[in-house]
Amino acid sequence: MENELKQLIIDTLALEDMSVSDIDNHAPLFNEGLGLDSIDALELGLAIRKTYNVKIEAEKEEMVRIFSSITTLASYIETARTEGA
Repeated sequence: MENELKQLIIDTLALEDMSVSDIDNHAPLFNEGLGLDSIDALELGLAIRKTYNVKIEAEKEEMVRIFSSITTLASYIETARTEGA
């Protein structure tokens, strides 16, 4: 799941100069980590919804936690799919 998410990020955000192995599972996705911004988050949220049929609707604090790393994002998606969200 984590490698799938990395590839989804690369494809969705057109990060052509990056590969799956370049993205650390535990590094932050925003700011000092991968360097994503709020527009990237919207695009990524739409791609996740389309790919995994998981809608991410949460308070800002929850969004920050969900998108904090590849690991937390993968965990959220797996849990949401299991619960039928």
